[in-house]
Amino acid sequence: MPMPAVAAETPALARENTVYRKVVRRIVPFLVLCYVASYLDRVNVGFAKLQMSDDLGFSEAAYGLGAGLFFIGYFILEVPSNLMLQRVGARTWIARIMISWGLVSAAFMFVTNEVTFYVLRFLLGAAEAGFYPGVILYCTYWFPSHRRARVIAMFMSAIPVAGIFGNPLSGWIMDSFQGVNGWQGWQWMFLLEAVPALLVGVLTLFYLDDGVRDAKWLTDEEKAVVERAVAEDGAHRTVHGRVLDAFREPRVWLMCLIYFCFVMGQYALTFWMPTFVESTGIDGNLAIGVLSAVPFLAALVAMNLFGRSADKRRERRWHLVVPSLMGAVGFSLSAVWNGSTALSLTALSVAAAGVLTCAPLFWSLPTAFLGGTAAAAGLAIINSVGNLAGFVSPYMIGALKDATGSASIPMYVLALTLVVGAAAVLTTKKQVVNR
Repeated sequence: MPMPAVAAETPALARENTVYRKVVRRIVPFLVLCYVASYLDRVNVGFAKLQMSDDLGFSEAAYGLGAGLFFIGYFILEVPSNLMLQRVGARTWIARIMISWGLVSAAFMFVTNEVTFYVLRFLLGAAEAGFYPGVILYCTYWFPSHRRARVIAMFMSAIPVAGIFGNPLSGWIMDSFQGVNGWQGWQWMFLLEAVPALLVGVLTLFYLDDGVRDAKWLTDEEKAVVERAVAEDGAHRTVHGRVLDAFREPRVWLMCLIYFCFVMGQYALTFWMPTFVESTGIDGNLAIGVLSAVPFLAALVAMNLFGRSADKRRERRWHLVVPSLMGAVGFSLSAVWNGSTALSLTALSVAAAGVLTCAPLFWSLPTAFLGGTAAAAGLAIINSVGNLAGFVSPYMIGALKDATGSASIPMYVLALTLVVGAAAVLTTKKQVVNR
């Protein structure tokens, strides 16, 4: 497959690269920290399930429904939240999001039945709505298209990082704090893992800048370099002046389909990974947590290698198709090898490396053609509709497991979904997205 030529480094490009190294060092690690806290609070319910379902008498389908209800609240408030970020500024709105979701996450320690579980999962989604697409929008303020895939891949490294550190941490808390003060281990886990979101939310008010002009850590000359790079990149986009234009753009709905397929695989892993590992015969929450981290290690390596390659070659479509098909193969093999811990972990590692790589690279597609006021709405529409798969995926797995008694059928459904997503990616025009 032919690759676009990579431009030689001129003095101006060398200066731009130097400035962007400074921008990346300042912004990206902090955004990763925010997303680690976010993702830990979003998916630690998968670990709580190992104790909470037995304590409270939840069925597999009830757990899957509760896990997925997060995304209904997320869906309803996603677009309004992203528009508010554009209006009041990233610093204030991201801080608000993080503090509110930290408070709701801590409240999960008081769950006593299915109804309170469902209500709190919905409220957690409502609280967090707008964070992820808000960060994607925020990145468009700073980074042109040809730098964005790598940056978003770095940002989304928070997902495997949360799994690598969060899964063993969750297992350790549940084992070590069981019975302390009369509380169950899963109650302590929800309380303690809410603290980082609250602390980082407060820190956001003092650390994050709303845009390039507000960055006191850049000189005027450096600000001009960044603004020029973003402006030149913006000249290639279709500028929509109204929010309604985003709803009328057919490519937005194609992006929704593609992202939906990828998110189906992503949340199958993050919500059910501890259960998948436990089903291979592993006992003990800490052991399950350590082994659950292995697929996320594979994903951390893969997503950054693919992100660097996509930006270096300025090629977007095949860098999405290949990991999507990796995910399909991984899920299929996990269904075949579910009787062996070693083989199952190998298959889940391939699946995780594939599906978690798709998410950051996907956003180079819509940000290549969306611009203007509708960009905030368009990105939020894509993220909110796509994230409805976060509702469908865990509920589908739980319902099929309850109905069939088999863990293999959901894996094949997920594999087929990823193949559909890969096929949809190839319908995009390479001359539009390959920049």
